[in-house]
Amino acid sequence: MKNVFPQAFPVFVALLFTGRALQAEPASVLIAEGDLFYAKMQANEALKYYLPAEKLDPNNTRLLVHISREYRQLMSDAADQAEKIRLGGVAVDYAKRAAALAPNDPEAQLAVAISYGELQPFEGNRQRFDAVHIIKVALDKVIELDPRNDLAWHVLGRWYKGLADLDPFRRGMAQAAFGALPAATYEEAVTCFEKAIQLNPARPIHYIELGTVYAQMGRKDEARRFIAKGLDMPDQEKENAATKREGEQLLAKLR
Repeated sequence: MKNVFPQAFPVFVALLFTGRALQAEPASVLIAEGDLFYAKMQANEALKYYLPAEKLDPNNTRLLVHISREYRQLMSDAADQAEKIRLGGVAVDYAKRAAALAPNDPEAQLAVAISYGELQPFEGNRQRFDAVHIIKVALDKVIELDPRNDLAWHVLGRWYKGLADLDPFRRGMAQAAFGALPAATYEEAVTCFEKAIQLNPARPIHYIELGTVYAQMGRKDEARRFIAKGLDMPDQEKENAATKREGEQLLAKLR
């Protein structure tokens, strides 16, 4: 037993001073280290550097946008709904801070739209109704600032699809409780996904989502073609996994 503590002590000291060492690094160095894990889609590791960097540079818009994405990734991995809501709320808060600091930064506005979109399915009706309008305002701003942003067009396509999916009864219930929802059609969603593909033909989620809209429209041949094409493409982001699972399930039903 005498040797246990002396052997463990160097490890303990190393762990103790790791946090202090990170705090002693300049924000730029911490951000650069975090970016390495950001590129690898390793959210927990990236946050070990990003969060100390935020304390040193709290008004760094790009850093806040990156932190928001990392919390969205943690949200997607969480199994517990309460934890998903908590992590999604943190992602929204960081995105809103970034947009408040730099309202004309398209990436900050896009972070707002995506973060609200990820959190929306887990919230109550009032929050979901409000999110519909917040997301659209943010996306319109992104496209105004950066019309070649394929992800903005993709998220806008999902926005149109989500509203087009609503039947008259649910629309009427929402209007009676909170006010009128914006009009939306599947054709508008198709236009957005086609634009996203035109801008970035290497992103598989564009094809899968376009195929999903065609399925809703009853255009099964086109649905199968676009979903299959997206499924055959290599992933670009961690979020592709969930979209591909949904695409596989839909394609199986269409066969």
